[in-house]
Amino acid sequence: MKIVKLNPAQFDKFASNHKFRNYHQTSMFGSVMAKFGYRSQYLGFVNEYNKLIGATLVIYKEVWRGNKIAYAPRGILFDYDNREALLEMSRLLREKLGKQNFMLLRIDPCIPLTIRDEEGNILNISEGGNEILDNLENAGFDFFGKNLNFETEKPRWEAIVTLQRDVRQLFAKIDKRTRNKIRKAKNNGLVVEKDPTKNVNKLFQYVGKKDHKPLAFYKEMVDNFGQDIDIYYVKIKTENYVVNSRRNYEREQELNDNLASQIQDMTISPEEREELINKKIESDKLINAYKNNLLKATELLKQRPEGIIVAGAMVIRYDNAAYIYTEGTDSGYSTVNPSYLLKWQLIEDYNEQGFKYINLNGISGDFEHKDPKENPYVGLNESKLGFDALVTEYIGEFDIILNNFTYNLFKKVNKE
Repeated sequence: MKIVKLNPAQFDKFASNHKFRNYHQTSMFGSVMAKFGYRSQYLGFVNEYNKLIGATLVIYKEVWRGNKIAYAPRGILFDYDNREALLEMSRLLREKLGKQNFMLLRIDPCIPLTIRDEEGNILNISEGGNEILDNLENAGFDFFGKNLNFETEKPRWEAIVTLQRDVRQLFAKIDKRTRNKIRKAKNNGLVVEKDPTKNVNKLFQYVGKKDHKPLAFYKEMVDNFGQDIDIYYVKIKTENYVVNSRRNYEREQELNDNLASQIQDMTISPEEREELINKKIESDKLINAYKNNLLKATELLKQRPEGIIVAGAMVIRYDNAAYIYTEGTDSGYSTVNPSYLLKWQLIEDYNEQGFKYINLNGISGDFEHKDPKENPYVGLNESKLGFDALVTEYIGEFDIILNNFTYNLFKKVNKE
């Protein structure tokens, strides 16, 4: 086996047919990263018959005295089941990249380890998963461990909704709380619109700080992925927002008056009266919330009669699947559930277009702790797993040290 340099076209041709293919291992993604301080190489691995048997996009930066740390986003496209070939590939990487002042290479292969339900129960286990873990460690790749939350580069846990089903069946399978939030969003006058111009300026307001990327990054994503990128926005039609806010307030006020009347009935038992009082206390809270919502909606109608965008998402279409690359919501309108309506619209649209599944992006692998104080990602998981999503657990992150002496010196210097 030997390492060869590939041009982007050669790399894309090989990657498009590999079983671990993904949109990160494409020349489009490499071109995006090249605009933001990263350099890239496309490397191929050929056997004794000069046949290409593996390839990878490697992006890297100089971090210290001309020395570099590299990353193969979503892993090297290779046969990880072949222990001897993986060992040889590892040796070649150390030899070639080490001579080019690379200190370390990180990979996070797109290899599913388990499929789980929304409660984290294992439904399916990859037959060769543990063997691949052993092969990687035997080849000198250091395993970071099974992180239940988010690793350094890409999520190890993702929520995936299978499509190609009747839309009524898809909606019926959704968790009851999620269905109610979708209906609430619609009732508050929210609509989802696909942006034909693919303008990311508004999206950046919601995702820029969260993703720690500049506006130019999202523009480059659109430019490089072209027709395979979709931009969606959630908009509040402010006139409808006022009408529905007033309706909710008036309905709750009527219910509250009825509860107050029942409490005055001297024929009911103390237990019944206590139950009614508790219901009225909850109704009082709702009335106050609905009143504030109505005031907010009325003011918004005055200021923005044309409506206002409150959430958005960037979606990548790749290999007959849709991937939510990023999404964000105006925190001031999170209570009207725009993110729930947005995901449902994406599910509807990509199901209608015949896609196999939609990847809702990363979640936490901590299914045991339901209290936000113990697990800050409880809300994130609920917002995705409630859509009848399955959980894919990937194999995780690995590092291979390419130059032990320089890397150890680099770590020592950076600790001081």
